[in-house]
Amino acid sequence: MAAIQGAGPFSPSPLAKSRFARIVLETNATRIGLHGVDFRSSFLKPIKAMANDCGAAVSGKNLSQMAKTVGKATNIVWHKCSVDKCDRQQLLEQKGCVIWMTGLSGSGKSTLACALSRGLHARGKLTYILDGDNVRHGLNSDLGFKAEDRAENIRRIGEVAKLFADAGIICIASLISPYRKDRDACRALLPERDFIEVFLDVPLEVCEARDPKGLYKLARSGKIKDSITTEGRELFPPKCYG
Repeated sequence: MAAIQGAGPFSPSPLAKSRFARIVLETNATRIGLHGVDFRSSFLKPIKAMANDCGAAVSGKNLSQMAKTVGKATNIVWHKCSVDKCDRQQLLEQKGCVIWMTGLSGSGKSTLACALSRGLHARGKLTYILDGDNVRHGLNSDLGFKAEDRAENIRRIGEVAKLFADAGIICIASLISPYRKDRDACRALLPERDFIEVFLDVPLEVCEARDPKGLYKLARSGKIKDSITTEGRELFPPKCYG
């Protein structure tokens, strides 16, 4: 788990361009320091150094070949391909994983996700950002913001993020994801250490002062009933893993 603290007026553009933005990511025994584009972490090392991770793919290696029922789908069988996660990681020379950025609206998740993606791209690493609002433009356009819709929104993004990680891509998910149980469910989809949760620990009053989408103003005026923007208690404090 990592926590990023922020204070003062929010200025997206300088943060995205700055070399002073820093995240400290901790997962089990791994400590990762990101300084601008000077990234050092286990998932950036040549894949030859990660032979032990190859058996932890989610490509169906340990799944039963018997027909089964999953959810509402009946008589389905996992078809395993000879090209697996390890092969894709060797091709890309990186370790597929999910960096899950969570925090209140206005905490800087999308800005930091883009800055991180740009820095990794500069180092020749393949990334993809699953931004909460962007995904709602297509895949999740049928979902609203009720508790059950939020849960389904996160579930779908978690499943897509798992596929990106299985493809050997560094997937950066950036969304409020206020409920811990939903984030834990996404974590459970991936092998141990392949899910890195980053909590942007920015005070509510700072987020409300920034209010980039006007959500706080709408919530305070009663025009929207969603209380996540003005409470978000499930985010405080973030559960620490490791």
